[in-house]
Amino acid sequence: MSGPNGDPNISSEDGIINDDDDFGEEEYASINNMLDQINSYLDDLEERNDALNGKLHELLESNRQARLDFRAQLTAGDAAEVAVELV
Repeated sequence: MSGPNGDPNISSEDGIINDDDDFGEEEYASINNMLDQINSYLDDLEERNDALNGKLHELLESNRQARLDFRAQLTAGDAAEVAVELV
């Protein structure tokens, strides 16, 4: 019979795989506390990322509008120059 990783000479009954937990309540409480802190940090990071993403979209839209306004001014300026030359 092949072992857990496909090794032909190892079986799961050989005692290599030990699923017994040696952790006490304190260790589980400590791990749970650390996971709660990590979750809290990740939530804060997600909120900051969302805020930055919103600001970036506002900036991109502002820049797009500024380019359109500048392009419109250039077009209006070119039209005015042509009108002056015709007179």
